[in-house]
Amino acid sequence: MIQPEQLLQTLHAHFDKTPYGNHPDELYEPIRYLMSLNGKRFRPLLTLLSASIFDENWDGAIKPAMAIEIFHNFTLMHDDIMDNAPLRRGKATVHEKWNANTAILSGDVMLIKAYDHLLDIKPELLRSVLSRFNQTAAEVCEGQQLDMNFEMRWDVTEAEYIEMIRLKTSVLLGFALELGGIVGGANDEATQLLYTAGENMGIGFQLKDDLLDVYGDPEKFGKQVGGDIISNKKTFLLIEALAKAEGSVKEELNRWITMKTFDKTEKVNAVRGIYDQLGIRQRTEEKISTYFNSGFTSLEQLNAPSDRKQPLLQFAHQLVNREQ
Repeated sequence: MIQPEQLLQTLHAHFDKTPYGNHPDELYEPIRYLMSLNGKRFRPLLTLLSASIFDENWDGAIKPAMAIEIFHNFTLMHDDIMDNAPLRRGKATVHEKWNANTAILSGDVMLIKAYDHLLDIKPELLRSVLSRFNQTAAEVCEGQQLDMNFEMRWDVTEAEYIEMIRLKTSVLLGFALELGGIVGGANDEATQLLYTAGENMGIGFQLKDDLLDVYGDPEKFGKQVGGDIISNKKTFLLIEALAKAEGSVKEELNRWITMKTFDKTEKVNAVRGIYDQLGIRQRTEEKISTYFNSGFTSLEQLNAPSDRKQPLLQFAHQLVNREQ
């Protein structure tokens, strides 16, 4: 039985030898830089794990899986510009190391490279895969726009936030699993279950990301812990706190989110303390469990031998317990 670690090693080996381009070097070096930072790469891993359920010869899913990761990194390169983020995976973001214009253009090339990798799919499957990929890519952009819209609002509801992260984050996880099923020869019912599983786990994954931004270990998280608090980002935690806070606690929270000049460490500690008072961490953890459990239910409903599904289920449980 194939193990996630083996598939991940295979992915790393293929990424290491992938030529993104050479000239002009200023265009391609940022791509090599970002891809060499070796992110978690769990999205392409999900594609391979999904494909391996239905086809022992999962090699045909490698390049399509890589397309998912290249596209994901393209979105990160552009998102970092919009968020003015200083770090990505513990290293300087591309726009910080080079400049915003370079990051925009290099990101554009990454999107093109993602399509190149999808061309490895069997011709009879290519049209439907491209259609689903295009839909997913558009939804990711819709989610990012909603995220930016929320920056100007203080009345964002929990339901609106969940829909935003479904688009921005989870549809790509859903497509990653769906893609593996398509390439592996799964039927329509199975690919829909895979998509639903990935979509729910993706929401749980983003909620976990929100939680780690506040409570994570800086050495493991790879990004600035407390960055969401510093920027007043409308995360699940802040939305819940704004809805639950009353009296002096609400006044204190409002004071911090309206303050123009402040000590960053002091603000992070103060707002984290308010979250602790309101039980926001526990509420977030419960919500994370709800979405991951829904994802597990869909995976268990797959009409496939349990031993073939086990590696995917095992890895999904690792996502729940991640610290980075």
